[in-house]
Amino acid sequence: MSAIVVRQVAAADYDDWRVLWDGYNAFYGRTGASALPEDIVQTTWARFFDQSEPVHAIVAIAENRIVGLAHYLFHRSTILLEPTCYMQDLFTADALRGRGVGRALIAHVRDAAAKAGCTRVYWHTHESNTTAMRLYDSVADKSGFIVYRCLLPEKA
Repeated sequence: MSAIVVRQVAAADYDDWRVLWDGYNAFYGRTGASALPEDIVQTTWARFFDQSEPVHAIVAIAENRIVGLAHYLFHRSTILLEPTCYMQDLFTADALRGRGVGRALIAHVRDAAAKAGCTRVYWHTHESNTTAMRLYDSVADKSGFIVYRCLLPEKA
């Protein structure tokens, strides 16, 4: 495999990003009736290019194609003075899993967070995602926290 290059997403990357984004959402069961509405996809994409948004997107390139993506954002914390970085999404093309793409994306997010003055990067994964957890266990510590969420009714 050729060297992995990680860079900010560019507007011209949309079609390749979308293939990976759709694959990521399918991995987590967001397909068919459960698929993300198109307006969410388009708004998410637009946020990557809006300087007033705290959301960032990077892609990994190998073998002359985009083979991975990561989305992250910076936010305040009630327990730190410095900003915190949340890596919300990380996905690698199936054929290249275990070949360093995810590790390169995480390293890039860590570097971006450090440059932004963050002292912490964190993320979640599903308990069934054992392949990803093998990588995560080698680059980060488990916090011991369990995530809970409440879905709120849609606005009228």
